[in-house]
Amino acid sequence: MSTTLSKAIKKDFTTQNDKLESKLKVIEIKEKEIETEQMANSIGVPYINLKGFPISPGAISTIAKEDAERLQIVCFSSIGDQINIGAIEPNNPEIKGLIDAIQELNPIAKINIHLISEHSFELAFYFYKTIPTVKSMPGGVQITEEELNKYQESFGAIKDFDAQIKRASMTEILTLIIAAAIKARVSDIHIEAEEKEIIVRFRIDGILYIVARIPKIVWHKIISRIKLLAGLKINITSKPQDGRFTINLTNDKIEVRVSTLPTNYGESAVFRLLMSGAVGVRFESLGLQGKALHDLTTAIESPNGMIITTGPTGSGKTTTLYAILRKLNDPETKIITLEDPIEYKLSGISQSQVDAAKHYTFADGLRSILRQDPDIVMVGEIRDLETADIAINAALTGHLVLSTIHTNSAAGAIPRFLAMGSKGFLLAPALKTIIGQRLVRKLCPECKKETKIEDPEILAKIENILSTIPKESGQVAPDKSTWKFFTKGGCIKCQDLGYKGRLGIYEIMAMDKDIEQVILSGQVSEYVIQDIAVKKGMITMAQDGLLKVLSGVTSAEEVFEAAG
Repeated sequence: MSTTLSKAIKKDFTTQNDKLESKLKVIEIKEKEIETEQMANSIGVPYINLKGFPISPGAISTIAKEDAERLQIVCFSSIGDQINIGAIEPNNPEIKGLIDAIQELNPIAKINIHLISEHSFELAFYFYKTIPTVKSMPGGVQITEEELNKYQESFGAIKDFDAQIKRASMTEILTLIIAAAIKARVSDIHIEAEEKEIIVRFRIDGILYIVARIPKIVWHKIISRIKLLAGLKINITSKPQDGRFTINLTNDKIEVRVSTLPTNYGESAVFRLLMSGAVGVRFESLGLQGKALHDLTTAIESPNGMIITTGPTGSGKTTTLYAILRKLNDPETKIITLEDPIEYKLSGISQSQVDAAKHYTFADGLRSILRQDPDIVMVGEIRDLETADIAINAALTGHLVLSTIHTNSAAGAIPRFLAMGSKGFLLAPALKTIIGQRLVRKLCPECKKETKIEDPEILAKIENILSTIPKESGQVAPDKSTWKFFTKGGCIKCQDLGYKGRLGIYEIMAMDKDIEQVILSGQVSEYVIQDIAVKKGMITMAQDGLLKVLSGVTSAEEVFEAAG
């Protein structure tokens, strides 16, 4: 037999075999569809074959792709108030939870669930891959500015919020909470599951207030909506999850970071509201005066060196760094930041976010940043020796480096660096200025009340702190006979809290030869460094705070609580 004839026979055989396999596949699919239809009749669920069914982007996006793939469920039709869903296992309890959550978001919708075959699911699921608009569509959840305005109009004081939320329908509760939080300029929303009820707390100006109590029976519906809103997995309740969403307003954009955590009585959720206006603090508005203002201004105008901010979490370190960056930002200056996470977007500045899951750490990111030829580098936090060493070397080789470190005072930053393992002979010339800071609440100017401090010990403490302000600082405390103290009142403009907004109290420690000698000596003491800085004119946080108390901006209680 010739080779040509042999190839022709083999090709014909292959073609016939492919046709046979194709026919058998069609027969198998038909048999499966018949079996699925029979099963649907036996369990009392409608059946549908999705072969050739026109599925729209709006319908398919009703269920997140990850949930669809995991639960083998798809929304194949969504017209008006009719939502049709197909599932391979419609009696799966997790599917019921997902459908309940969709129903909560659209209470007037009629949701019909159908039994579908694996083949129908594959055909429908393909739409996630082939329709690009699906990726950019929200997962069926959106909070509009109109909704927020609707609820904000009826929102009075914080103390009245609990009564309002008790009158709200289930679908309104979460939107009402977020709307009230935005109006009250809340930084964090805590929704916490307890044994008998759900507690809603707002963090306003650093203080948590209980604003509402919700019946425990509705918690599973609320947490489901929270998860849908933040793009989290509804069926995972035993592990922490992190998500986010954005609220676009006419003149603002609010990034909301969501964290869920399993607790004894069910999951609790925390929302972090990052409002773009919060980054609008300018360097001139930080409240620095005299030598402190001169020292920090001189440091940020330097072409190299390290400027470090210190303080506990929530003390305003990032806001201070952003204020410095805003002042330094111009077209002739290359600024790159490395943050965890990026909290606010800054126009004209390159911002990069570390990702431990992808092995992109502060140290790795800082190495890469230095290859980008920056003039100024901002590192969100120095946590380890590797990052510290790279930052120090960058400061010594012509870069201005801004960063934060967790210590209780400006003087405490130096022992902290050395405890990490940093070399004193490199640290000493690298450091330019260290900022110690805290945040205190500002008295509401509309309702603050003049008061007298009757306790002689507190008065003596105030007098002692103010009397030790160094002359070199360029600031002098007013005469004791003119002292006036104020306390909180309560009015509608401050939500009856008596305080509205916060401001920083600072100590600015500029490096000099005496402090460098202490570092190089190897016998480093925070107290010795503090004494040297004060003798050279540094005002402490307590002194700065009390000067602001006497100017009527805040109260003595706030300063003593913040600065000790």
